[in-house]
Amino acid sequence: MRWENLTAESAESEHQRPADAALFGADAVTTRTFDTPEFRGITFHEVRARSILNRVPGASRMPFEWTVNPYRGCSHACVYCFARRTHSYLDLDTGIGFDTQIVVKVNAPELLRRELGSRRWRGEHIAMGTNVDCYQRAEGRYRLMPGILAALRDHANPFSILTKGTLILRDLDLLKQAAEVTDVGVSVSVGFTDPVLWRTVEPGTPAPERRLEVVRTLGEHGIGCGVLMAPVIPFLSDHPAQLRATVRAIAAAGATSVTPLVLHLRPGAREWFMSWLATHHPYLTGRYERLYAEGAYAPKWYQRRITRQVHDLAREYGIGPTRAGLPRRIGPPETAGPRTPETGTSGPTQLTLI
Repeated sequence: MRWENLTAESAESEHQRPADAALFGADAVTTRTFDTPEFRGITFHEVRARSILNRVPGASRMPFEWTVNPYRGCSHACVYCFARRTHSYLDLDTGIGFDTQIVVKVNAPELLRRELGSRRWRGEHIAMGTNVDCYQRAEGRYRLMPGILAALRDHANPFSILTKGTLILRDLDLLKQAAEVTDVGVSVSVGFTDPVLWRTVEPGTPAPERRLEVVRTLGEHGIGCGVLMAPVIPFLSDHPAQLRATVRAIAAAGATSVTPLVLHLRPGAREWFMSWLATHHPYLTGRYERLYAEGAYAPKWYQRRITRQVHDLAREYGIGPTRAGLPRRIGPPETAGPRTPETGTSGPTQLTLI
């Protein structure tokens, strides 16, 4: 693995540093395995990162400029995950290697606290969970997020979290404390509620109903939570009845918003997803090749159709769209005053979080 060659330039999304400065060196890597059921078959590469605040490339379509990613690789093993390609920068496999070779930035909390205290830092919004999930299974052992949230709270720095992990409820008190001093946004990703599809396409994630229970629990504690309905998978989760069932479940969980995103297939993820498709749904491979013939994104007409359908259903069930990563001011339940409606989108939007 070419750890010492992993520079800010090669990583694309890491905090800007001189092009010849590695983010971590080979002498800083400790490799571990744990013989427990939840970690069997997974290898962890513990590193001491040299930077944790990552600037999003200027050409990105993301509604934020800075991210924090304490992990690389993800045991959620979502077959469509766009972040798979980033494992190739470490000479790691973008398929099963992405699912089982997890890089852990063990010094992330202390490093973030130091960088937030720098005179150069201007307190911009920080998004988490936009590359790989910061509440994947590894977080249960390494517990990096409590320190990260505490640093953000102590510096009153605005942030947002996108996750499929139920482990976020462990840090509920820290989220509430942070929300008292800064803008906090939380979104849970639930693209569909079909249990058969979930077991094959997102095998390492909590079930959709458990994620929706996170939405419900956060709301009960005064933390409004939106749902990123992503990805909507063409021909597998996009039937009108499926869309209705998903939006209805999201509304029943008390989500403050629902934002649909159609599956997109970047290099790295595309090959892995198409291999999965050929195994599980071979009759669809030709349709996918035609639908994604122009690149990573489904055609605009398809995106617009899905977005319109979901927005119509959201209005029917009393919830509305919001932009992914948009922070919200969250007050304690007993003191929160009237809230204004979230800013909606005037037309279909295709972001690239999932």
